[in-house]
Amino acid sequence: MKIISERISILKKEQVLSVVILPTTDKKKLGLLFLWLMAWSVCGIIVFVNYFKLTDQNAKLFIIGYLSFWFYFEFNIIRSYLWKKFGREKLWIQNGILHYQRELNNKGKIEEFNLDLISKVQLVPLNPKSLADTINQSFWVKGGERLEFFTQSKTVRFGMQISDAEAQTILRDINPLIPN
Repeated sequence: MKIISERISILKKEQVLSVVILPTTDKKKLGLLFLWLMAWSVCGIIVFVNYFKLTDQNAKLFIIGYLSFWFYFEFNIIRSYLWKKFGREKLWIQNGILHYQRELNNKGKIEEFNLDLISKVQLVPLNPKSLADTINQSFWVKGGERLEFFTQSKTVRFGMQISDAEAQTILRDINPLIPN
């Protein structure tokens, strides 16, 4: 087994190459994300409870709009927290098939791709001037995939928030096994 970093390991065994990518190892940031989730939830609940005490129709409309945005961000915070706490990405190549799974709490759909039908894996470049790239690479969101391959008019991205060095190491191990 080759350990690339605290988050990434690669195992080459007989006819199998396996890559496991953990979302985080930073317990302090995970604790802060949990505190943010709790504070955000309490704020939304307080606003929701006070909605029923209002008599002004304009104030009720404002609260409905506010709660719509609150719910959207509540959903995203919960999704990020659960991913950082219980998630992992798994990729393995066996018998000419590339298997990819985003596992959350030991559950997740496994996608299978024939090696003859996929392109070589590439690094997704980051633009340091792009706000979207900066946000996607931050700890607080789920996303920021750094590697991709193409198959039958579909782009598959993986390797959430990994560094360039980690991505290059993964590329060196995966790409020799892809015939195209």
